[in-house]
Amino acid sequence: MGTCLIISGGDFSPLPDNIQYDYVIACDHGYDHARSLKIKPDLVVGDFDSCDTQVSDIGDIPVKEFPSHKDDSDTMLAIRYALSAGYKHVIICCALGGRLDHTLANIQSMAFVASHGGECELVSTSEYLRTFTGGVLRLPRKDGYSLSVYSLSDKCTNVSIYGSAYDIREATITNTFPLGLSNYWKNESVTLTMSDGILLIVESLCI
Repeated sequence: MGTCLIISGGDFSPLPDNIQYDYVIACDHGYDHARSLKIKPDLVVGDFDSCDTQVSDIGDIPVKEFPSHKDDSDTMLAIRYALSAGYKHVIICCALGGRLDHTLANIQSMAFVASHGGECELVSTSEYLRTFTGGVLRLPRKDGYSLSVYSLSDKCTNVSIYGSAYDIREATITNTFPLGLSNYWKNESVTLTMSDGILLIVESLCI
């Protein structure tokens, strides 16, 4: 399962040291972030309404330019390309902060990846988000971080959390009530199990 790194155009954030990937797509202003990260993308996409670099100055990197009047955000354009190219693991960076509407769109885009059989992570210096579509998942203890879960689908069924301060058993979590907000580790790891749905797991640095 190949991994595609997507560099979005939100607030700049350095990558964690342990991130590994096979292909890189920069989205519009994300190309400027890629240069700051010293990463040469394999592809640049977008309508280029916010990129500080002129398309003509991007050089030998393939560019897919789109009109500004479109249904997809630049990040979603990159996600569609990654999935169509066979990448089932998508990591998104520089996708938080700035405009709230784009942040929400990027989180919804994570659900799009999960609904198409992929796994999606969103990383920043203070936040780590990932999708979970069922089975068993163990999360190592992260001191100084909170642990929250939200339903990105209408509901997530039979959600159980073990090893946390607020364990639950076979709960149904919906997208209309934030039942899973602000938990934290009690043991050395937290175990999540779930039958069905798209769950968003958020690890947030407590400042």
